Amino acid sequence: MEQDEDWALPQENHSFNFPKDNGSHPKFKIEWWYITGHLQDDKSNPFGFQATFFRVAGPLGVSESNQAFGHTQIFLAHMALTDIKGSTFINEERLNRNGWDAYSSEEFLNIKNGNWSLIQPELERSSFNLTGSIHADASFKLSLNSLKPVVIFGKNSVSKKGSSERAASYYLTYSKLAAVGTLDYKGKHLSVSGQAWMDHEISSSQLSEDLVGWDWTCIQCDDSEYELMLYRLRRSDGKSDPHSQLQWVNKEGKPITEPFKWTVLSEWHSTQSNTTYPACISLETINPKTNLWVKFILTPALAEQELITHLGGNTYWEGSCSVLNDANQKIGEAYLELTGYTSPMKL
Repeated sequence: MEQDEDWALPQENHSFNFPKDNGSHPKFKIEWWYITGHLQDDKSNPFGFQATFFRVAGPLGVSESNQAFGHTQIFLAHMALTDIKGSTFINEERLNRNGWDAYSSEEFLNIKNGNWSLIQPELERSSFNLTGSIHADASFKLSLNSLKPVVIFGKNSVSKKGSSERAASYYLTYSKLAAVGTLDYKGKHLSVSGQAWMDHEISSSQLSEDLVGWDWTCIQCDDSEYELMLYRLRRSDGKSDPHSQLQWVNKEGKPITEPFKWTVLSEWHSTQSNTTYPACISLETINPKTNLWVKFILTPALAEQELITHLGGNTYWEGSCSVLNDANQKIGEAYLELTGYTSPMKL
């Protein structure tokens, strides 16, 4: 068995090369492309969606004997749709080894898992085509056009995920994507539009061993030129690890780090997994434009947005949220991810 030291690790001041770095990095052990977003149809009915493509490397130094069915890479994927007006949440997961039905290109973003795909069709533009479905219940095709340059989170191009020197990733993000496309749902062919967020993380050891999971959110405000990303690395006692980080994205796509206060206002208990998650969250931080503290209240669109996983993943909560201010006015939209509550997170 190979040692962890055999896998590549993020290096400080790395020089990224796009569109190549939007693609796959098989020298690293784990990688994912993560899209979350908020859509409306022509009648202003709101939907949230999630599409995640994971690549997990198999044994090092093993060559493929059959290109149709490989074993050097494993591809896991999750799709989810939140029908907010209909109070319905649906999701699906897949697991395939690399071959004709699942692959990712090293040259540009072109990843597939069955009939799900995420492709960069024009290499000179930061735009992406997402095709997904959830069993026979829903399918969607979305064009995602980035309105800002790619964001590189972390210090000196490395995003730390704990005290271990190896607990780090390259963390690349398109924080403001204009979304337009179609959604087939409940027998209707809907035209939809909205906004999305896309993360791409590249790592070989994502979490320090003393951490059990993370709380993550991306916030897109209605009247602001800024977006906000937070990952709160969580210790077994529930407290935040010092390597937790909140970063704003300014209009030029540059990250700005600020302190934060995270307060759980209420909880929700899942009878399916027997897990209690934070529900409503108060997030306080400094607005880099005004240098004043600001409060965001994250309120889930639905309580039941939990993904019960069976194919080697981790059960977690991931859902569409409204962002409210102190006056209880809606000022934006967010996605919130809560991992490691059912059991310690394993990647």
